[in-house]
Amino acid sequence: MDHRDTTALITGASGGIGAEFARTLAARGSHLIVVARTEAKLAALADELAGRHGIRAEVIACDLSVPGAAHTLITEIDKRELTVDMVINNAGFGTHGDLVDADPGRISGEVSLNVATLTDLTTVFFQRMAQRGAGTIVNVASTAGFQPIPHMAVYGATKAYVLSLSEALWWEGRQHGVKVLALCPGATDTEFFDVAGSDDAAVGARRSTRQVVDTALRALDAGKPSVVDGMQNRIMAVSNRFAPRRVVLAITERAVRPRRRA
Repeated sequence: MDHRDTTALITGASGGIGAEFARTLAARGSHLIVVARTEAKLAALADELAGRHGIRAEVIACDLSVPGAAHTLITEIDKRELTVDMVINNAGFGTHGDLVDADPGRISGEVSLNVATLTDLTTVFFQRMAQRGAGTIVNVASTAGFQPIPHMAVYGATKAYVLSLSEALWWEGRQHGVKVLALCPGATDTEFFDVAGSDDAAVGARRSTRQVVDTALRALDAGKPSVVDGMQNRIMAVSNRFAPRRVVLAITERAVRPRRRA
């Protein structure tokens, strides 16, 4: 893909996979709209990339877990008269622990961010891209979306939704010139597990954000509807689809079971 003089909207861009997408796309000549809650981090990243690569980098500080946040973000983008050629729906977080012990407000925010905001942004920009006959949407799902996960029940369910939605829209987008990809990382070297509250949720060796972004861009060039980052993660994702459901549940429960602290 030729990213020169295109504009990419990246949510959750203040760190991790989102920041890596920003750095990679800026190096390829893409202008940026970076979105996250922390304006200072976004501004520092935008200044760095604009100075290094001569691209435009717009900063929009916004809490996308708030109901209706997508509308607020889109209104601001339209106010600035920006045309979005690529959307990276990266913002999201997970919770670790049993639902019986969970904070209902945090669960609501998890679903709002991972599902509702992603769907709203995908819908609006998919329609706009279809009208132009060109555009790209990358929705960051997870290997957690390939099976139910006790102790991370809501997170796994939100990512299963993202995976299903994105693969379906990949098919719909073909007749409109819109590329859609579900990117499914496994454990990655980001702040995800700090936000989730435990390293117990990490399964397998952590991949780098650079590896994840490179996997995504190769998959886009190949026209894939979805991609799992890392060979070990791909093997696990495929095998889970063929194993009996009770076996899968037992394996995933043991893999992310909260360990007792001394």
